[in-house]
Amino acid sequence: MTMIAEVVFNLPLEKSFHYLIPEAARDTLEPGMRVLAPFGPRERMGFVVERLERSPIRHLKAIRRVVDPVPVIAEERWALASWLSGYYCCSLGEVLAAMVPSALRLAVPVPGTSTPVPGSSAPVTEALGAEVPGTGREPDAGGEPGTDIELTADQRRALAAIRDAMAAPRSRTVLLNGVTGSGKTELYLRAIAEGLSQGRSAICLIPEIALTPQTIDRFRARFGGMVAVWHSRMGDAQRATAWQRLRRGEARIVVGARSAVFAPVTRLGLVILDEEHEPTYKQEDTPRYHAREVAVARAKLVGATVVLGSATPSVESRYAAGRPGGILVTLPQRVKGRPMPTVELVDMRDELMARHRLGPLSARLTRALAHTVDRGEQAMLLLNRRGFARVASCPSCGYVARCVRCAVPLVYHAGRQALLCHYCNFHEPPPELCPACRKGYLRFRGSGTERVESELHRLFPLAAIARMDRDTTRRAQRYREVYDAVRTQQVGVLVGTQMIAKGLDFPQVTLVGVVSADTALNLPDFRAGERTFDLLTQMAGRAGRGQQPGRVLIQTFCPRHYAIQAAQHHDYRRFYEEELAMRRRLRLPPFVHLVELTVIGSSLAGVQEASQRLADALRRAATPRLPAAPSERRQRRTTQAGRITVLGPAPHRLVRLRRAYRMCVLLKAKSVEPIGRLLRQVLDPGRKFRGLPVLVNVDPL
Repeated sequence: MTMIAEVVFNLPLEKSFHYLIPEAARDTLEPGMRVLAPFGPRERMGFVVERLERSPIRHLKAIRRVVDPVPVIAEERWALASWLSGYYCCSLGEVLAAMVPSALRLAVPVPGTSTPVPGSSAPVTEALGAEVPGTGREPDAGGEPGTDIELTADQRRALAAIRDAMAAPRSRTVLLNGVTGSGKTELYLRAIAEGLSQGRSAICLIPEIALTPQTIDRFRARFGGMVAVWHSRMGDAQRATAWQRLRRGEARIVVGARSAVFAPVTRLGLVILDEEHEPTYKQEDTPRYHAREVAVARAKLVGATVVLGSATPSVESRYAAGRPGGILVTLPQRVKGRPMPTVELVDMRDELMARHRLGPLSARLTRALAHTVDRGEQAMLLLNRRGFARVASCPSCGYVARCVRCAVPLVYHAGRQALLCHYCNFHEPPPELCPACRKGYLRFRGSGTERVESELHRLFPLAAIARMDRDTTRRAQRYREVYDAVRTQQVGVLVGTQMIAKGLDFPQVTLVGVVSADTALNLPDFRAGERTFDLLTQMAGRAGRGQQPGRVLIQTFCPRHYAIQAAQHHDYRRFYEEELAMRRRLRLPPFVHLVELTVIGSSLAGVQEASQRLADALRRAATPRLPAAPSERRQRRTTQAGRITVLGPAPHRLVRLRRAYRMCVLLKAKSVEPIGRLLRQVLDPGRKFRGLPVLVNVDPL
């Protein structure tokens, strides 16, 4: 009998396709496997959704090859994929492609090998016998993990709340709001140990690959070979090995970045998001999911517990934790009674008046660095800008060197001797004369991490200085090298971008300097204040984590801004109350959901016209029809609850990117579901409008 496979592809098409199953695969092909199938003039990799006995299509093509020996999508992840597709307004094929790395190649299982049955509650100690690959260490033997560390009273209270949530009959989300250095990681480890004792697995997400070495060291020291790593810098062979160990139940704990939320763990019991406020948890490509929302949705499907940890919780998470059903646990003090670092503001307006010419480092920060270096202690400097200079301009005619593909100035990188676009990677050597007037020489203005590093070498020629940003850590192993050098005090001063502000624990760091607190503060983004407060608070938390007290110097031109004032006093509550009042007044998240539509095209006029017509079509379709009679009040309430506000069109933050023009339309509603229905009604197949692609970004950051 002829057998047919229903297949979906990584395309913006909300439909499936039918193919004949080859004779050799009729007994082995299952839903959840990937296949290569003809699609137009080429072959595409797709996912088998279902096996069918008949199809309404008469002339079917056959599957060319089956890629996987076993299903790569199984169990509750089918339901998760369906939820993702609906919530983030994308196709099932796009979601499945995001859940399974395209480079994943699984080995054919050897008959007779021991493979734990998914869902079994085999003792977790069986998996502890294997040595951790690449570490050369054996797992800890005997005893409950972490019992040699005495918890504070706040930690014990927080752990009890997490255990109660794990024992609840349905999924619960716990927000762990603990100041930097309050021992959140130890609570993660103990909560995972609790889950393992119940035969459940755990996923721990971290926001930055730079944190991977430190986190892996801690988790493997506690749980040995039960830990698997998952992030984008892994090689294909490493990824396949980790995937198979997780699927077979040999590894029960996953530590990784955003995509690890899809890891194929068996009997998931706990999902942890460390530094849950970080925007890196938001995926930039389709499907544009947020790992926090996916974690909560996946946990609900299996009755697992979600723990969100942060010293600066996102406004959305803090608001949800304060509502009925939410769980908020606070850790207001550091472990061992260590004081929070003192934070001083350096008003750069005074610095400019006194010196008439500004360098990247103020006189006060320079003196503090000199004292720190002389005492043999460590310092960290933050500047969330890469490169040497942010702008190359001509003082004679005002020309600014810009990317030929994007509407942004080029950044000068001294190490590469090139002007570089950070969006499309276009680069060119800096011209000797201004290409516009041919009279003046280009001057480099604005500082990046490269310039700060150069200034540090000039001021402290004998100090050991290192830089950590995307330019210096392109090699995956470079993260580990820089981390180890700072941890072993081979480096005295570390300068870097936001990646050094997230969770790194170096006890000898006594001084932290923020070169510019205003980098994100004046951006046209309603989250600018929140991001500034988060970054300053997290960076300040790197100081004073050991025996010596910490000191933080923040350079700013806006010392009276509420976000900077709250960060100076470690006052999250003050920041949250002011921020929430502003968002309630302007009807912004968490009081509504936003969906951003970006129309893209090669012609500016064409994009402007299409975006205007799209906004008009959305307004017409979203206009609620008034009830015919006053008696239909229930219908009126339903209409108001599903009311959608359409804003725009307006130019995108990047009007031109990679030679394509962009315009935006913004939708606001109490929930995402009515917006999804509206988009399916208005947009053409393939998520297009008038022939132009439309990017759909639900809950944009």
